[in-house]
Amino acid sequence: MTDQLRLMAVHAHPDDESSKGAATMAKYVSEGVDVLVVTCTGGERGSILNPKLQGDRYVEENIHEVRKKEMDEAREILGVKQEWLGFVDSGLPEGDPLPPLPEGCFALEDVDKAAGELVRKIRSFRPQVITTYDENGGYPHPDHIMTHKISIVAFEGAADTEKYPESEFGPAYQPQKLYYNQGFNRPRTEALHNALLERGMESPYGDWLKRWDEFVRAERTLTTHVPCADFYEIRDKALIAHATQIDPDGGWFRVPMEIQKEVWPTEEYELAKSLVDTSLPEDDLFAGVRQS
Repeated sequence: MTDQLRLMAVHAHPDDESSKGAATMAKYVSEGVDVLVVTCTGGERGSILNPKLQGDRYVEENIHEVRKKEMDEAREILGVKQEWLGFVDSGLPEGDPLPPLPEGCFALEDVDKAAGELVRKIRSFRPQVITTYDENGGYPHPDHIMTHKISIVAFEGAADTEKYPESEFGPAYQPQKLYYNQGFNRPRTEALHNALLERGMESPYGDWLKRWDEFVRAERTLTTHVPCADFYEIRDKALIAHATQIDPDGGWFRVPMEIQKEVWPTEEYELAKSLVDTSLPEDDLFAGVRQS
């Protein structure tokens, strides 16, 4: 059955696929599931967050190509397929008031038109399951929010031949389940934070939890916990491949691997839409799909 299972993960930038649901994807790849990452933008306006590469003239002048090569390496590590949607990174606006978004960027595209490009990918790949971001984008980056918007439209639009004619977008197809990535959730953060303190270790999550209390935001419903601890090393290796974004000596890797596996051996999702019968909570993104 697994040779018929297909998972599509829709992400905003190169590196998002390695920080959100990467261990889940590696797990399913190991089981023979066909996994495709669709990356909406090239990440051209992403800041160089790794201090070891800041000031590197080649990287700064060729950021688009550098990030493409990083994505190629991460793709190979995870064992997934990957395709670009072809939109231009919007950047993360900062300041008060916020500056306008740059002309021609992803977040300013017409939602239905941009969703049409994702419809093409869905109709071609025919995934039963799609993962994306919630309406907050996971965090309020304009490209993450736009990724959510087009994913919602495309999930329904892939089967809508009036809105997206088969002559232009390919044969109609209806995915069966849509999930929101919720890996950065409060229960996980608190569990790891407390586990470190109980062992007399320093936690990198203290400030995170303080900031969490400052935001007025409803807690998300974690419907699906996918056991994937055996693939955390692959996840981290893929993340480190995005060298412009990730410092291998930084906060991403301060929790010892054995503690991560013991305390929180799953990645979390929120089931947003399902056209198959399933029982919550789940431990499999294909729950209900396998049975049908």
